[in-house]
Amino acid sequence: RGEGAILRNASGERFMERYAPTIKDLAPRDIVSRCMVQEVAEGRGAGPHKDYVLLDCTHLGAEVLETKLPDITEFARTYLGVDPVVEPVPVMPTAHYAMGGIPTNNDAEVLSDNTTVVPGLYAAGECACVSVHGSNRLGTNSLLDINVFGKRAGRNAVEYVKTAEFVPLPDDPAKDVRELLEGLRDNPGTERIAVLRKTLQDEMDRKAQVFRTDESLGEVLEVIEELRGRYRNIHVDDKGKRYNTDLLEAVELGFLLDLAEVVVYAARNRKESRGGHMRDDYPKRDDENYMKHTMAYLTGDPHSSDADDHIRLDWKPVVITRYQPMERKY
Repeated sequence: RGEGAILRNASGERFMERYAPTIKDLAPRDIVSRCMVQEVAEGRGAGPHKDYVLLDCTHLGAEVLETKLPDITEFARTYLGVDPVVEPVPVMPTAHYAMGGIPTNNDAEVLSDNTTVVPGLYAAGECACVSVHGSNRLGTNSLLDINVFGKRAGRNAVEYVKTAEFVPLPDDPAKDVRELLEGLRDNPGTERIAVLRKTLQDEMDRKAQVFRTDESLGEVLEVIEELRGRYRNIHVDDKGKRYNTDLLEAVELGFLLDLAEVVVYAARNRKESRGGHMRDDYPKRDDENYMKHTMAYLTGDPHSSDADDHIRLDWKPVVITRYQPMERKY
């Protein structure tokens, strides 16, 4: 879009002119994502299933595409069988960047709550949240996230280990991880990992992605609870102990269920819309009640069926410095 590509619906209309008449296709990515999904939801999607919109780059010419956007051009050819030089590319919003994560301070030290440092534990990048993004990451802020705070994490970790004492370890420190892996690998269940993962992806896409309501979030929470039960009955085909990607995907699916539940549970509690969080039932931003970060804590058995039993939500204030919050207008 930055080079001049145009988003079009099935009829060829440049639909962003309706949503953002001034900046059109250069609107922020959260706004563009919602517009794309809305076009499809209202029946203007392209393709045999009317489930995507089109990114038209044909007017840019081969030289621009091959020299300025070679990776994207090749991706379209390789994975979609589409040549952007002569035909539009099917596109839809997907997960792009994690703006939340493990809470840290400016030194990349992990916090167990809003203020308490966990000695010797550091985090940086997409797994961490030092709160440089707010609710909508700006372009190139990912470089700040990993380069600045990755460097701080490394430097501070080096300084920490210079004086840190060894801590006592349990007799069998690998016991929990070993039991997790062996339990999944040897589970005599019948559920297929790929089937559960696809169900989770589809339901999160439909009900907790760029548009959300209390009803849709409640529905997907019920799906996650059902999938948790089915996950306990999964089957891993590969019983090997080397390069076992089947087992790896089984482990990852368990964590995906945890993360999906936290995302949905926290989203349901935030009764407003801002940045990447859009509630159709609460379309306005509510700075009076929600100008704060959502903090989630595991307080019980994560395998219990009710999220209320094992997730506790808290809040962390947003510190306003040079730039005062204002309404977004385009």
